[in-house]
Amino acid sequence: MRPSWRCRVCGAHWPCQPARLALLTEYRHDRTALMLYLGRLMAEAAEQLPRARDLHQRFLVWARRRGGTMFHVNHDPGAEIHHTDPFAVPAGQRSPVRRLRGRLAAPVTLWTAPGPAGLTVSSTLVAEGEPDRLLGLVDPESDLWAAVEEAGRFAVAPLGPQHRQLADRFAGLFPSPGGLFALDSWTDTPYGPVPADAGGWAGCRLDTAREYGWGLLVEAVIEAVDLAEETAPLLHYRGRYRGLAD
Repeated sequence: MRPSWRCRVCGAHWPCQPARLALLTEYRHDRTALMLYLGRLMAEAAEQLPRARDLHQRFLVWARRRGGTMFHVNHDPGAEIHHTDPFAVPAGQRSPVRRLRGRLAAPVTLWTAPGPAGLTVSSTLVAEGEPDRLLGLVDPESDLWAAVEEAGRFAVAPLGPQHRQLADRFAGLFPSPGGLFALDSWTDTPYGPVPADAGGWAGCRLDTAREYGWGLLVEAVIEAVDLAEETAPLLHYRGRYRGLAD
């Protein structure tokens, strides 16, 4: 996220729509604490983004709105909640490159490393060869990358439709009281913990990493593969999780 202050998942200016929803959920009982937290981040962003405008609007104004509703509610008889996104970027202002990327369905994987640390990654690519290799784009400011850099190894597990909330948690889009690994069942491996109900996992040794766009292109050698029975994959397409049958 830092120093570009863009979401590691969607690439939009942070706090993006999913981040705002997650923050409002996490701090739903303490709006003052939320404002203090956002104020500290705004000050940090102002130092790293000297040319940025409207940081006050971006970080604070949206969080001051009261009323307790996330979406517009019509209180007339027979009212329904309108499922419109109050923070969505208008279609005409969206990056064409982001729209192109959104049309490329990608498998959702979980990368973990000793520590433990983890991150949801939807840019994983496996290349057969001698040796077999794995590539992916990760956030250079993430706890996952810090752990991978220190350990020199990591695990990659393909996720399934049952892992949607887990994927959101490790992407920073869903609150994780008690820590990222406090929920679910995990299998310990020398490369990092993996979900016990995942379709398998690969153990990777870090080879190289370099800046690539706003992310970090990580290249690794696959040292171990443990596959369970075949399971359905979780896909990311046009900003949403999908299954093969969706």
